[in-house]
Amino acid sequence: MFNSQYLFDTMKNNTIHQAETAVYLYLLQLAKHQPNANLWLEKLPSWLLAIKDKSRYAHAPFYASIIEKLPRLQTVKVNFIDKVEIIGDWQDSDFKKAQNLLKNLMPWRKGPFFIGDGIDKHIHIDTEWRSDFKWNRVSAHLDLVDKRILDVGGGSGYHGFRMMGAGAKSVVVIDPSCLFYHQFIAIKHFSGEQNIHFLPVALEQLPTSEFFDTVFSMGVLYHRMSPFEHLEQLKSQLKKGGTLVLETLVVDGDDNTVLVPQNRYAQMNNVYFLPSVSALKIWLKKTGFYEIICVDIDQTSIKEQRATDWMTYHSLADFLDKKDPNLTVEGHPAPKRAVILAKK
Repeated sequence: MFNSQYLFDTMKNNTIHQAETAVYLYLLQLAKHQPNANLWLEKLPSWLLAIKDKSRYAHAPFYASIIEKLPRLQTVKVNFIDKVEIIGDWQDSDFKKAQNLLKNLMPWRKGPFFIGDGIDKHIHIDTEWRSDFKWNRVSAHLDLVDKRILDVGGGSGYHGFRMMGAGAKSVVVIDPSCLFYHQFIAIKHFSGEQNIHFLPVALEQLPTSEFFDTVFSMGVLYHRMSPFEHLEQLKSQLKKGGTLVLETLVVDGDDNTVLVPQNRYAQMNNVYFLPSVSALKIWLKKTGFYEIICVDIDQTSIKEQRATDWMTYHSLADFLDKKDPNLTVEGHPAPKRAVILAKK
């Protein structure tokens, strides 16, 4: 079983301590009705220690020091319904201090986030992705009220916060990125103790649970060398009758069309399989899903993914053919994303 003393002995940072204690208490409560949660509790200490291991993540101590220095907002209210906005008053120089500290957690990929109030003391974390665009395309087809949700590869947690705004009972975000973990903790630092949690692990590290009503996998499948294994792992986290929300890169074509880039795709070297929607439905059917429907197909625009002051590296505009934006620089079809819903 989980050693609760671990949390009190190893967490020097109060914000991180509170967030990780909340994860423990959530799983402890869940285990009363879902025995498989005990397997998660057993692994939790090693998961939380690993993300702080300097030998694995050289920047981990620096990121933690940023969280430790973040000031607090006064009189906090949150709006997760139509954005991720944390409304509150800054004291004296805390606004500039918070803004400078948050910039030290760059690059910010998924967002945006709004923290503070008014025009002069309002931090706008203008992330590379306008993740609200994707959320609007996805959420219109879902009922998340009172649902227990797992968000796989959730980055800094933007979509997880929006899930809470849509009425979810609880959200667990998982992502193995040390930076994303600390970005999430930073946002939770300002928003307070919402019933949203982050586990810094990859999907394949999770024991089978089968206690989630909805599992999201958005922007993950094409990074997996074995897409069928990924689909099986997603299914293993869903309760019977639960819903998979799968968002991934696709190409035009028939049942047999799958693009396997020989080298890079849009300058990414970890893209393996881009199926057509028809092929993807067959994959899901072979994995045991049913009621499989495609609810949205959208070609990514440079308004949705772009460089900003909070993510200053190359972005989508640099990955597309300068003469034909419908092609990548390698000559592949430009990024097009589909949203698939399927039942277990």
